[in-house]
Amino acid sequence: MIIVFGGAFNPPTVAHKAIYHHVMKHLPCKEFIFLPVSNLYTKRSLASNQHRLAMLQLLTKELPNVKVSTMEFDDSDYQGTYQSLIRIQESYPNDEVLFVIGADNLAKLHKWINADNLLSDFRFIIINRHQTDIQKAIDQNPVLSAHKTRFIILPDFDLKASSTSFRDSFDPSLVTDSVFNYINIHHLYRG
Repeated sequence: MIIVFGGAFNPPTVAHKAIYHHVMKHLPCKEFIFLPVSNLYTKRSLASNQHRLAMLQLLTKELPNVKVSTMEFDDSDYQGTYQSLIRIQESYPNDEVLFVIGADNLAKLHKWINADNLLSDFRFIIINRHQTDIQKAIDQNPVLSAHKTRFIILPDFDLKASSTSFRDSFDPSLVTDSVFNYINIHHLYRG
């Protein structure tokens, strides 16, 4: 089982690390891949690809079976999660590739690029955020409901830390010490 955790990681937080540990505790995983989106993904202010990669490497340096992929950084345009997962699957032809998302992303999942193919071809590991009723969110969305067997819901996770809350508060408890030091050295997220 190859588990892919995509996101902006702007910056990577203690929650991202906790999600890794939570998934590894519940599922047999051969490799856990952090997949940061490139700056092509969105117009919102992301730290550079280079800074987000360096911070992710600091966050994950002592975690077993982890890889940080720069695949999307090398693309000339944003192709979407489906194309990234297809390419990862090609690298692991004998393993199932699963994608981790927070429950807060369920409401928009049916609008993702190639959503039907994404839901048909890959399974999703759902991590609870904001005490979402995950099963209700799936059942109330016709697209998600049609693919409800594609979801693995992991219980007992609701860490409040997020990249947004760090950028809003600059609270060092929301990131690891090494990431916070990096942020300070490079003067990131200070408006």
